[in-house]
Amino acid sequence: MLSKVAVVLSERMAMFEFGVVCEVFGLDRSGDGLPAFDFKVCGAEPGKPLRSSTPGITLTPEYGLEHVAKADLVAIPAAASKLEFDPRVLDAVRGASASGAIVLTVCSGAFLAGAAGLLNGRKCTTHWSYVDELAALYPEATVDPDVLFVDEGNLITSAGTAAGIDACLHLVRRELGSAVANAIARRMVVPPQRDGGQRQFIERPVATCTSDSLIPTLEWMNEHLDLPHTIEDLAARANMSTRTFARRFAAETGTTPVKWLTNQRVLLTKQLLEETDLGLEQIAARAGFGSGALLRHHFQRLVGIAPTEYRRRFGATDVVEASA
Repeated sequence: MLSKVAVVLSERMAMFEFGVVCEVFGLDRSGDGLPAFDFKVCGAEPGKPLRSSTPGITLTPEYGLEHVAKADLVAIPAAASKLEFDPRVLDAVRGASASGAIVLTVCSGAFLAGAAGLLNGRKCTTHWSYVDELAALYPEATVDPDVLFVDEGNLITSAGTAAGIDACLHLVRRELGSAVANAIARRMVVPPQRDGGQRQFIERPVATCTSDSLIPTLEWMNEHLDLPHTIEDLAARANMSTRTFARRFAAETGTTPVKWLTNQRVLLTKQLLEETDLGLEQIAARAGFGSGALLRHHFQRLVGIAPTEYRRRFGATDVVEASA
């Protein structure tokens, strides 16, 4: 039964992510017929203010770490520091997990869980801009960059910021049922459950060039995405043989010409979906996909949702209404 919740504070705690945990578990909604959680904000030194990541704001834990050991759920919000943690906090989180508590991290809170040894051999996630760093620091973990959260039973890790809401509501649904999760979501005015993943929110810049030799060719390719391109034509433009061009392209960009073009065409597609009311066939022609079907295939594969859904979520309001 999920009844006792302990939030663990660290230096430079992120206010929004802390607020997400408080909103889901810290408010007494028993008047609406919902279960009330025994909610405690804990720190290594209760009563001592801790800096938040927002200048001029501090957070003061009311309770000590002994309450972490008694919790059913230990929530770890994001913190600006991803490398330095109070060893007392790490011991408390590690001990609570060993005693059977669920550990839930929001955004970069996964780094504290990693420092406590909880990610080893587990699947996990964090904000898309931190996934490479998390994977490098904790190579025994399997970091998924494309999801909103990962449920590993007694470990739940979430992606950036608002994905913490998804993870918290998922846990409530899992432990207390859909009716409770839906009621909390209605009070928060958020969807009870979002589909998709964080791929749709990621800016995927095309690979850059490490030397000057291919820059003119890359710039020309980017300015003429609507044209068909072959390796032979591109090699001739770069004054290289086909084999030399392919080898040099991979060495200097880290990818192939085909993947480079596809990624750049998807980026242009996203821009056109956000800023124009052009139809998919028109966008496909401008971006060089040739057909709406081919555009949809590559867009779904790289972004994780259909182009029409992306436009609905991210297009300017007047553009979306015009498209509708």
